[in-house]
Amino acid sequence: MNFGQWIPYLVAFSASALTALLVAWTREHHISLVLRRNDLRAVQASHCTPTPRLGGLAVLAGLTAGTILAPREAAHLWSLILASAVPVALAGLAEDLGLRVPPAGRLAAAALSSLIAVATLQIWLTRLDFPALDLVMAWSVIAIPFSIFSVMGVCNAFNLIDGMNGLSGFTAVATASGLLAVAVQAADPALIWMTLLLISALMGFLIFNYPQARVFLGDAGAYAIGHLLAWTAILSISRIGDLTPWAVLLIFFWPVADTLLAIWRRRTAGRPSDEPDRLHFHQLVMRALEILVLGRKARRLANPLATTLLMPMIAAPILAGVLLWNQPLIACAALAGFGGLFIATYMAGMALAAGRGRYAPAIKSRIRMIKASWVASSRLAQKAEFDLEDAGDRA
Repeated sequence: MNFGQWIPYLVAFSASALTALLVAWTREHHISLVLRRNDLRAVQASHCTPTPRLGGLAVLAGLTAGTILAPREAAHLWSLILASAVPVALAGLAEDLGLRVPPAGRLAAAALSSLIAVATLQIWLTRLDFPALDLVMAWSVIAIPFSIFSVMGVCNAFNLIDGMNGLSGFTAVATASGLLAVAVQAADPALIWMTLLLISALMGFLIFNYPQARVFLGDAGAYAIGHLLAWTAILSISRIGDLTPWAVLLIFFWPVADTLLAIWRRRTAGRPSDEPDRLHFHQLVMRALEILVLGRKARRLANPLATTLLMPMIAAPILAGVLLWNQPLIACAALAGFGGLFIATYMAGMALAAGRGRYAPAIKSRIRMIKASWVASSRLAQKAEFDLEDAGDRA
């Protein structure tokens, strides 16, 4: 690539970074919006300083600026995908501004954005590389709702990991990089351009989000990025005949696995699936660092350090997806393997948390029940949450 071909990416990076700088610089004029939301008192809060949630505007500004300079085919496709993200971005922005859009409202906006993408792009998931399901997916009346529901899940997944310094942003960069690597192997210039633009805009934001978080993506950024990445993936599957959806699921593994675990954990505990808690994988790692290594008053260090420790785990299934992009059976087996490893690692972390509590003997006994029933692990998770807090108070 010559220098001129890099200009759209430099423009996207610069526009994103400058917008994030503006958000951070004008903090005192809009921080009251964050205070209105009581973010620091939220059960899932991972930071200790009120922080603007308007970083999504920076990423979207970068993407918009870069699109103006896009090659013709890429500009057409990307403009349609970017325009379709407007409803979900606006719903998220309203939540970021303290207007209290309920989760159902944001998911409805995500569904509307996906419906617009289906109508304008005229694509959706038509195969899953599973013979019986592929027969069903041949019917658009089933495939289109399934595609919309899947994208809604990805949007929510990226929102759930926002709040810890750099985690959602770096996960999005890693995901886009995985899609880029597949596009390079398939020699698709339009997809290469779109994924490079996404990476550029995200990197401009990340300067102000990691290691010190001066801005967060917020709901507007997290939901919109989830939407853009998911539809880029669906576009990739439709354009690259050999790309297996199992490899794409590996590329999106971490946020999706964490979301499914959260839904299961809350449902088996008899709580609503959208009720926040402090038992996400990244929160477990951060609090373990505080209690076992750094001390309870070291959250400013524990927060970005947890992201750093998690990145190799997030990158591993993405790398597998890239290497197995055209091998459905092996990619499916790898997905099952990473799923088992994810669950086993999470349970090991919960066992460690339980061991630090004052009720360790009783909890250790309950841990043994995990082998027989997943429901037992959910009850352990609730108990371990209190014991971990108790251990932190004594640390």
